[in-house]
Amino acid sequence: MNREDLKGKIQTVTGLIEPEALGQTLMHEHVLCDIRSPAKRKIEANDPEITLQNYHDIAYGRVEHITKYRLDMIEVAKEEMRQLNKVGGQAVVELTCGGLRPDPEGLVEVAKDSNVDIIMGCGHYVEEYQDPENFNRSVDDFAQEMVGQVFGGAWGTEIRAGLIGEIGCQSPWTNLEKKVMRGAIIAQEETGAALNVHPGRDQDQPQEVADFVKEHGGDVSRLVISHIDRTIFDEERLLRLADTGCIIEFDLFGLEHTYYPLADIDMPNDGARLKFIRTLIEHGHLDQIVISQDICYRTRLSQFGGHGYAHIFKNVLPLMRERNYTENEIEAILVRTPRRILTIQ
Repeated sequence: MNREDLKGKIQTVTGLIEPEALGQTLMHEHVLCDIRSPAKRKIEANDPEITLQNYHDIAYGRVEHITKYRLDMIEVAKEEMRQLNKVGGQAVVELTCGGLRPDPEGLVEVAKDSNVDIIMGCGHYVEEYQDPENFNRSVDDFAQEMVGQVFGGAWGTEIRAGLIGEIGCQSPWTNLEKKVMRGAIIAQEETGAALNVHPGRDQDQPQEVADFVKEHGGDVSRLVISHIDRTIFDEERLLRLADTGCIIEFDLFGLEHTYYPLADIDMPNDGARLKFIRTLIEHGHLDQIVISQDICYRTRLSQFGGHGYAHIFKNVLPLMRERNYTENEIEAILVRTPRRILTIQ
């Protein structure tokens, strides 16, 4: 494959589709992954089964449960995607990249079983998850790897990525992560694919990323910045970021508790997320908003007591309508913007 073969199409794990065929889309999920830290992967896990009696403590991080960070059960993934499809979810962007143990062949199996289009990402996560050999690689080496993942196949398969990311950053931003990002910007230009970024947990890093992409010649209008709802909590920063033209992704819907284990923040609930989205719309940024749930723990799957991938369709969309979101606004967020971003240019 080359860029001309892909131009004007959306590339799913099962093949190319026309943009008009892409339905309601969750723009940031993990279907098959292993998000345990490298140190925890070395520990022999003797975790208890997740039950009604221990779910709360495990989900809220009060009980160490290493196994909850693994989404590696194909039959469970199929059922979760079938549940999503039954309530109107038609496509998922799956952003399990290098360091998180991507499984392209498993994604094909899940997509075919569930009738959900899966668009796979590529590239590398934050430094701690990367192969130590990556420290010795060049920017161009990273770029050509990602180009190959879009045009030829990813992670030792012939299954092709449909976008670049989620490219991992942290704060302070490391030299290796900046090198990968520069490679991703080159790959974005060479492939015509969109670029998704995992920003560090600092309120100013999304802006730093957007400025970096622009400075290095990237297409900011096709830059999706993830996890805004755990990163930016004031309207001034949010609107300044939106003014760059990037895509603002609220992707932690369903995660509503205060006990976020990765940073000392007050995680907004879904109602607060909708208020931030309304602010963006009122300032003319409707076409820069996408949403999702970023499921990467077993405790967020419905089969283990969580809300599952269907949460946005079962709970958030009714709430949006109750709060006077129009059908045009909902369609822009769930259909039109995902179609535009995922279409290879």
